[in-house]
Amino acid sequence: MKAIVLVGGEGTRLRPLTYTTPKQLLPVAEVRMLERVLAQLSAHGIDEAVLSLGYRPDAFLATYPDGMAAGVNLSYAVEPEPLDTAGAVLFAADQVGIDETFVVVNGDVLTDVDVSELVAFHHSSGAEATIHLTPVQDPSRFGVVPTDADGKVISFIEKPPAGQAPTNLINAGTYVLEPEVLARIPHGRRVSIERETFPALAADGVLYAQASGAYWLDTGTPDAYLRANFDLLDGTRGPFVASGARSVAEHVWVLGNPDLQGEVRPASLIGDRALVATGAVVHQSVIGAGCVVEPSASVEGSVLLPGATVCSRARVVGSIVGHNSHVGEGCTLEPVTVIGDAQTVPPSTRLSGARVPAEVAR
Repeated sequence: MKAIVLVGGEGTRLRPLTYTTPKQLLPVAEVRMLERVLAQLSAHGIDEAVLSLGYRPDAFLATYPDGMAAGVNLSYAVEPEPLDTAGAVLFAADQVGIDETFVVVNGDVLTDVDVSELVAFHHSSGAEATIHLTPVQDPSRFGVVPTDADGKVISFIEKPPAGQAPTNLINAGTYVLEPEVLARIPHGRRVSIERETFPALAADGVLYAQASGAYWLDTGTPDAYLRANFDLLDGTRGPFVASGARSVAEHVWVLGNPDLQGEVRPASLIGDRALVATGAVVHQSVIGAGCVVEPSASVEGSVLLPGATVCSRARVVGSIVGHNSHVGEGCTLEPVTVIGDAQTVPPSTRLSGARVPAEVAR
């Protein structure tokens, strides 16, 4: 079975990290987000995926030059202009000639949904399209999907006003589609699958949905990106499993050969060739490959991307430090500060909720 993975967005909420790295290529517990998405698909028999690309397609091509990731064969569909969700699906399907049931997923959503069960439900219902639903506390930020007892979608309500949603079950971003759906999508313009395609399918009685309580997380914000890392490390998603990882204490894992002279508290992951120096403290954090946490520095509830340095007496709390960036001596980063790639934070700087750089020349 084939899948289309939507990875064309600019990741504006995760800037400045996404000025240089598309969000789906950011590591989550030292594995690229996209590879975690593809591994989940592969576990359910999907062996071919089309990456629907828009923003920085060069980065994906360079990262996967042999057209393979997480055991899945990749092909690429590069949009000439933004086509929105349904337009992107149509463009990608046309590029590879999809002519049978296929799966569509968002490349920035991490989930443990049973895709095989969703496909089986789709076929048993006779639907043209089936949506995975997940319960949330605040459905006003999502597409809300009320159904009847058989799972037939009654309506598709995109981002209803707060307190007015008829259900807390929302569109979770995994779809099973028949090729007939493609004929419903106009060519040559932006088309939203949430605002146009799904409501039309619901009106015709051929849109179904299945809810599950499986793990689900939209990783598009700094808070959510941090949570994605910690949910793997603290057991929220079940036992942590990573190729080459070994446990050195309860909920403390290392990859490769880090140098752990300082104190590492759970739940944490220390990457290959990283240094946690004498007197340094790491707590509930990911310290990427080649990172340095100098003496008397502390990193708590944070992610350091590979190559980052936190200098002596600096304190990083609830923040993200980009690839090869340098947090100067005596600095304090408080939640949720995001430092982009290859940045230098001068000594003794105090930042709270900051973005560095705030913007880049376009």
